[in-house]
Amino acid sequence: MAGIKNFNKAEVVTLKEQVAYQEGQVVSKTLAQNEHLSVTLFAFDKDEEISTHESGGDAFVTCLDGVGKITIDGEEYILKEGESIVMPAKHPHAVYGQEQFKMLLVVVF
Repeated sequence: MAGIKNFNKAEVVTLKEQVAYQEGQVVSKTLAQNEHLSVTLFAFDKDEEISTHESGGDAFVTCLDGVGKITIDGEEYILKEGESIVMPAKHPHAVYGQEQFKMLLVVVF
């Protein structure tokens, strides 16, 4: 099983500084991925999104910076720095950068 990648080990870091905003884009940085778990940092420019889709695992999102809009089963939730939400497996969901928005995504399969 692979461990953490794309990340300095034995070093104190600030998560939101590990992925940068890019104009007109959604930027991602995978930290771990296997058949049981996926850990990814995202930076959404304002008005950028990941359109509605479903996942095979529960997706735990923590806002690291800015303001994001999470839609689950058609219901909208606003996420601000320090707040988290779970997007349940096999439920349609989407993520939108209401402002510039950074998040940590942990999917448990």
